[in-house]
Amino acid sequence: MTTRRGGERRPQDSILWLGQSVRIGPAQAVGGGWHLAPGLARLPGRARRARQTGLERVFPRRELRSGDKGGLCVGKTKRGKGTKWMVVVDGKGASLGVRLESASPAEVNLAEGTLKTVAVPRKGPGRPHCRPERIIADMGYDSDPLRRRLARRGIELIVPHHSNRKRPATQDGRTLRRYRRRWKVERTLAWIANFRRLVVRYDREIVVFSGFFHVACLLITLRAL
Repeated sequence: MTTRRGGERRPQDSILWLGQSVRIGPAQAVGGGWHLAPGLARLPGRARRARQTGLERVFPRRELRSGDKGGLCVGKTKRGKGTKWMVVVDGKGASLGVRLESASPAEVNLAEGTLKTVAVPRKGPGRPHCRPERIIADMGYDSDPLRRRLARRGIELIVPHHSNRKRPATQDGRTLRRYRRRWKVERTLAWIANFRRLVVRYDREIVVFSGFFHVACLLITLRAL
């Protein structure tokens, strides 16, 4: 994200990265009445790459564990049941918008709702900034209708096309050069995955899981400032 006017963040003149990951808890844990006290054990000492725990590739791939019990925002996928993280970050890896949803819907159907969670306060009075200049995401968001809807709002969607695309390309190599910095959202998702409370969802109540998720994002953002 660019910085202007004495450090004021201006998303409408910026580039944001949109990413997602899916997590689920073990069969005995989800809805099993676990205590909340041990929740944020082993917080990462500093923002860094995830350890080699099998979770270092959290974007856009998925780590799933099946479970018998459900809860809000738990949906089926080809590999089990999961809760999907949707995260919007700036160039420093700070989370500007998050959304937790069932793993069943496709990412492209959740993109606009996730962008609505972005609201960066102005330095002075006025409504918060909520419209970035560009959004960079992976191939799962390759959708011409989504591009057109965002374009009407003045937002450019930068996403590589599917290899089997038959329609004419909407962007060239010059635009896709920005896509090479997608690692910034991957890095943030790896930082979030360092919080054990979030790697496996133990909480049946989504409001509890969401609370821990926002605490993790807050700590990561404070370190990125």
